[in-house]
Amino acid sequence: MSGHGRQAVRTGEAPRPAGAYSQGVLAGGLLFTSGFGPQDPATGAVAGTVEEQTAQVLRNVRAVLAARGLTLDDVVKVTVHLQHLRRDFGAYDAVYREFFTEPYPVRTTVGSDLMDILVEIDVVAVLPQ
Repeated sequence: MSGHGRQAVRTGEAPRPAGAYSQGVLAGGLLFTSGFGPQDPATGAVAGTVEEQTAQVLRNVRAVLAARGLTLDDVVKVTVHLQHLRRDFGAYDAVYREFFTEPYPVRTTVGSDLMDILVEIDVVAVLPQ
């Protein structure tokens, strides 16, 4: 592994980076993902509702985890950015609950000025011992 024990994680099953960043990085027994938006990795299309966007974002995150044999059950920390925090929190949270099981990861959800999307999510997952 180069870069002080860091290893990039790449998959064609999630959107390609739009800048100078990796889809994911392995370091110190953890997998850190970049913030993913709701782009369909095959078409680049973005659905209209926060529910549809949340589901696609989590599928994108799940694909990066799967590239290293991990699942959403391995996630310990989630950071969520919502374009319309107060308006969309309930709808996003309902979809989020369909992807994660208890004990839920810790989570921070904030309102952010996003680039023409409604939701962006990044996670930290623990590699199996």
